Amino acid sequence: MNPIVEKVTQAIIERSKDLRSQYLADMKQAELKGPHRGVLSCGNLAHGFAACQPQEKQKLKLMDEANIGIVSSYNDMLSAHKPYEHYPDIIRQAVAEMGSVTQFAGGVPAMCDGVTQGQEGMELSLFSRDNIAQGAAIALSHNMFDAALFLGICDKIVPGLLIAALRFGHLPCLFVPAGPMPSGITNAQKAAVRQKFAKGEASRDELLEAESASYHSAGTCTFYGTANSNQLLVEMMGLQLPGSSFVNPDDPMREALTRYTAQLATKTTALGKDYRPIYKVIDERSIVNAIVGLLATGGSTNHTMHIVAFARAAGIIVNWQDFAELSKVVPLLTRIYPNGQADINHFQAAGGMAFLTKQLLKGGLLHEDVNTIVGQGLTHYTKEPFMDGEQLVWRDGIEVSLDEDVVRPIENPFSKEGGLALLEGNLGRAVIKVSAVKEENRIIEAPAAVFHDQNDLVEAIRSGELKRDCVAVVRYQGPKAIGMPELHKLTPYLGNLQDQGYKVALVTDGRMSGASGKVPAAIHLTPEALAGGVIGKIQDGDIVRLDAIAGTLSVLVEDTELVLREQAQCDLRRSHQGMGRELFASYRMLVNGAEQGACSLFHE
Repeated sequence: MNPIVEKVTQAIIERSKDLRSQYLADMKQAELKGPHRGVLSCGNLAHGFAACQPQEKQKLKLMDEANIGIVSSYNDMLSAHKPYEHYPDIIRQAVAEMGSVTQFAGGVPAMCDGVTQGQEGMELSLFSRDNIAQGAAIALSHNMFDAALFLGICDKIVPGLLIAALRFGHLPCLFVPAGPMPSGITNAQKAAVRQKFAKGEASRDELLEAESASYHSAGTCTFYGTANSNQLLVEMMGLQLPGSSFVNPDDPMREALTRYTAQLATKTTALGKDYRPIYKVIDERSIVNAIVGLLATGGSTNHTMHIVAFARAAGIIVNWQDFAELSKVVPLLTRIYPNGQADINHFQAAGGMAFLTKQLLKGGLLHEDVNTIVGQGLTHYTKEPFMDGEQLVWRDGIEVSLDEDVVRPIENPFSKEGGLALLEGNLGRAVIKVSAVKEENRIIEAPAAVFHDQNDLVEAIRSGELKRDCVAVVRYQGPKAIGMPELHKLTPYLGNLQDQGYKVALVTDGRMSGASGKVPAAIHLTPEALAGGVIGKIQDGDIVRLDAIAGTLSVLVEDTELVLREQAQCDLRRSHQGMGRELFASYRMLVNGAEQGACSLFHE
């Protein structure tokens, strides 16, 4: 094992000792109750299986067959979730063949940042993760189940489901992906049309045509944003079948994988000899493996919050220093848009998860001795699935990348360091995704241009007012202020300024997502403006220095002057009403800082 990976893992173990011990004690106590519907009264149980078929009722009465609960994020408006429509029927049939029972426990909301980007609904996006965790907990709270299958794939959905799964840690919890849509137009073509539109050189019809040719069918978006980062992390933690993340929805193997997962769930309950609850699968080593996988692939910056939040659900305390230390020793092994031109289907074809896992194990960067849903050891995940007639089989993954422009061996990385960095200075702490930022753009020192609304920044660029070197400061975007919306809408506008030869960067207490690109963006800045962060004291023209190489972020103003400055005021009322935002006031009050996961659920 790499000594830094070992050091970080041990630091997390020590830091988490008390909280993790309490978590394990709670899970063991829940485990001792046996088949959990066995503690229900006759009236409770009668309500729980009232709609079942007679033979299913008999099995549930006798407590000798498993009852598998399904929690799904299905809806048919969003491409990634549309494939889940018929999964419950596939699962019921597969579980029935094993002599067990399936019940659809509950659905959770699934919203898409791609639809709400730049819109009012985006201000509910981050909070939807905690809402999903609560919804999944309600679904499982009936205590009718011996295992749970989680059908979720996109940005906040998987982290929310993971939080709930880990709080029901006495249950085997298996995740069921649906896969990415087939490739559409190239990412270079899509990005070019977006930038043309931002410059007024392409019509809205041309933009819509390009977007529709990119996002064109059922399945996740094909770029490497938060949705596909989710799938990689969940597989890296051993909660999905090996090689199952990036099989397209219409591939016959997709249904075979779903059936296999459903039947595996019935074999790993406390009723059998291979009981494998999720609290015995996920530990500190699993969390470190997830962070390593994220860094090695230049994955979504959103996971600097999501990993912190779901690790906390398992009694594990992670901070941004862990990410920063690991990033120094984890090489960048992939180039997937926005860090390259290939999409996730190209990654799958070039070697996919089996090749990536094999390389990271070879480099001593992953803990191999972890538990997974398919058994002990991460070596299981160096294999990939194939159909042998009607049978699903796993074979060793390839030894040599089929396209080194997309995924490389450990000996020849794209970069010796990972795709994320921690920034610290008198502005606080922030994260930056550097995997797509050219070396010459990783240090920016320029006058601040301060905004309280991303639309005002867009207008300043459109009008030519901001045609200069600048650090765009977009504040009062944090979780307490307006729910920390993604500001990905700014990417093409700032990119155009950069293309004109200006030195440009973004500093914000908001998010920028897995789609962070070529413009250096210091995001998730904490403390946020509403919590008294120094970002709230920056004035137009102040010199801000962002140094992604040294890991610093500062406003070059004397400390004595900063102390005397008043915090800028911002009227947030319009962001607290309409589009349902008034219903999330309690989330804004309870949410903690970005480095603590921007979570409203856990308070000691």
